[in-house]
Amino acid sequence: MLLSDNIAKIIEEMLEEGGGMLEFKRNDLANRLGCVPSQITYVISSRFTPERGYIIESHRGGGGYVRVVRRKMDKNQYLMHFFHTIGTSLSEKEAEIFLSNLVGHGVLTEREKELILITISGSSLSALSPDARGVVRADIMRHVILTLMR
Repeated sequence: MLLSDNIAKIIEEMLEEGGGMLEFKRNDLANRLGCVPSQITYVISSRFTPERGYIIESHRGGGGYVRVVRRKMDKNQYLMHFFHTIGTSLSEKEAEIFLSNLVGHGVLTEREKELILITISGSSLSALSPDARGVVRADIMRHVILTLMR
């Protein structure tokens, strides 16, 4: 298991024990896990994102801490959050991350994800310029999300 996977697993376990809220000092957790504090920061910023339903608050300094809160959202709140996060352009990788998160939250099946990915792939949108592909991809994703909210 990779160190980042182990860090994420431990943070998830601590969140479960804390009823969806966790507060810790980066240095303390890093010492406990035998890593540097920047690895903790990396895991939090890459895996505990608002798109995945987390709120992160961080205070630096001697008494500094990191607070992680798992936000409970119903399906439409979750989808609306995604809708507003998409922006005006979307890369294939960003779209894949969004769709994987939707699968992880039970909004889409793996097969639906794959079908959407094929639809918005660079090869499917090859008649468009690379910049236009991102714009069209974002527009398609917003329409998919609106359809899921019905």
